[in-house]
Amino acid sequence: MGKPKHKPTSAENRKKRERFRINICCWLFMLPAVGFYLLFQGYPIICSIQYSLLDWSGMTSNAAFVGLNNYKELMQDSLFWNAFFNSFKYMLMIVPLELAVSLFLAYMLNNERLKGRAIYRTMYFIPVITTASVVGIIMIFILGVQGPINHLLTALHILDQPVNFLGDAKAALPTLVIISLWKDCGTYMIYWLAGLQGVSRDVYEAATIDGAGRGKTFFYIVLPLIAPTGGIIAILCTINSLKVFDIVKTMTEGGPFYATDVIATYVYRNAFSSEIGMPRLGYASAAAMFFGAAIIIIGLALNSVKSRLSRHAQM
Repeated sequence: MGKPKHKPTSAENRKKRERFRINICCWLFMLPAVGFYLLFQGYPIICSIQYSLLDWSGMTSNAAFVGLNNYKELMQDSLFWNAFFNSFKYMLMIVPLELAVSLFLAYMLNNERLKGRAIYRTMYFIPVITTASVVGIIMIFILGVQGPINHLLTALHILDQPVNFLGDAKAALPTLVIISLWKDCGTYMIYWLAGLQGVSRDVYEAATIDGAGRGKTFFYIVLPLIAPTGGIIAILCTINSLKVFDIVKTMTEGGPFYATDVIATYVYRNAFSSEIGMPRLGYASAAAMFFGAAIIIIGLALNSVKSRLSRHAQM
């Protein structure tokens, strides 16, 4: 004979009802965010996938289905591959700088004995809330041939003649990297601060008792503890760097000679700009989908690295 079925007690029934009520409340709170995400992210992505299979300018009602022809054309488009590799070149240049500089600032500003650290945090965060287009316009003036930077460098005899920072194909991309570093570094500084403040003060006190200085305490104790947080910050920093658009569009528009052209400006130029003739929304959608797939692969790889760092930190 089988065992008699267990009849739930009134206490168990109350727990189930309470758990169900909590789940319903959570979903109700999440519903607006999920709805807006599906409306403004999910639906456009589905439309982009559809458009990538069409030969369509986006300005007429005539859209011819061409299948994968847009993707085949992309593979032979030298300007697309130039923008593709420029995006990754920009990422490789700015991500290590942003991670290192923002971590250094966060570690310095996490020192409770530092006077006025709240003021310093505000100062470093102000560029983040500044509109990118305004920053770009101001920086065009500052970095211009007749701008104050060139005037200062020539006055100090560091340069013999002014440098066209945004007009030189070799200097333009590094210049954009430095400006983006200054503007976005405050965001990642806040993330690092959150991770550093999660480290117990007992850790610092124990290190001080053992005679470790701030450098050794950071590299051998603090850094391994915040490595999982660093993995998340690295993922966010990498993905955001690959989506760069506003600074490039405002300051160089992909020039000179496409030296700073990235995928976002390439897609914009093909989808909405008339400088190449009739816009090609379908072709631009194919470029965006191809690059999006590349970013997803990179994101999965970085997430795998983050998981390994988390497991290592827990050992």
